[in-house]
Amino acid sequence: MEDRLAKAQFGAWVGIVGNLALAAAKLTIGLVAESRALIADAAHSASDVVGSVAVLIGLRAAERPPDEDHPYGHGKAESIAAIIVAVLLVVVGFEIGYKSIQSMLVPVAAPGMLAIWAAVLSMAVKEWMYRYKYNLGKKLNSQSLIANALEHRSDVFSSFAALVGIGGAVLGEYLGVGWMVYLDPVAGVFVSLLVLKMAYKILKESIHNTLDHVLHSEETVPMVQTVEAVPGVIRIDDLRAREHGHYVIVDVKVSVDPQITVEQGHTIGKQVKQELMNRFERVRDVFVHINPYDSVFPFSSGTADHEERDVIH
Repeated sequence: MEDRLAKAQFGAWVGIVGNLALAAAKLTIGLVAESRALIADAAHSASDVVGSVAVLIGLRAAERPPDEDHPYGHGKAESIAAIIVAVLLVVVGFEIGYKSIQSMLVPVAAPGMLAIWAAVLSMAVKEWMYRYKYNLGKKLNSQSLIANALEHRSDVFSSFAALVGIGGAVLGEYLGVGWMVYLDPVAGVFVSLLVLKMAYKILKESIHNTLDHVLHSEETVPMVQTVEAVPGVIRIDDLRAREHGHYVIVDVKVSVDPQITVEQGHTIGKQVKQELMNRFERVRDVFVHINPYDSVFPFSSGTADHEERDVIH
């Protein structure tokens, strides 16, 4: 757990430091070269800094142990951090679009060549950051890191849009085609649309995972097989694996011989829990309900419980 947190936090710090440097460089060059598209891209990178800070806080909160108010742990803190990232992107997206449209209503000049090189450098750095964080997020099963990585990928696209707009504006001034100088603010509008699209994608996925998402039946097949192999388990009446951020909480109901003692049933339940937690790294806790086996009236996930002999926490 501590190793996972250390790696995830390092990834978040990479984003914070990298985005601070990029935002400062693009803003400075954008102002000097008078490029609306590059300034918009700098604002996007600045929002990524706030997003990375939110991810860092979420990662630390998610690893806090369960307490009286949060018996299932704090794993959903990562999903909340991802939602914060998405909301920040929405605000920045609208701001970029608004300022870019405003700049179209007044005479503009083509930006300087320095802005082109800044956009190219930004694309290269952001693509590296995306690949690093996305792979790390997948490895650590961290939704907030993956969301942060997608932020970096949207920055790659926005820098490319800025590059096209800046290059078109510079070319237009060189060829004497007046309308082409407006390609720079047009690129700024396109950047804002990319940011809003990415924000929607992150927000949709984060809300879905926050609302007690359970693993699909095909994903729980190995868990079912593990429980079925435990001596004394006659039948699995129900098994639900709920995602809490990067880890899973399992609720399982099993039928055992109704003639055995309560202590024997309790022992079977403890073994079910141990097997699931030992075999599956993502399983943080298991709640086992022991039911008396009834071949005439089998249990199902959609029916009310009959008498339960024991509950293993």
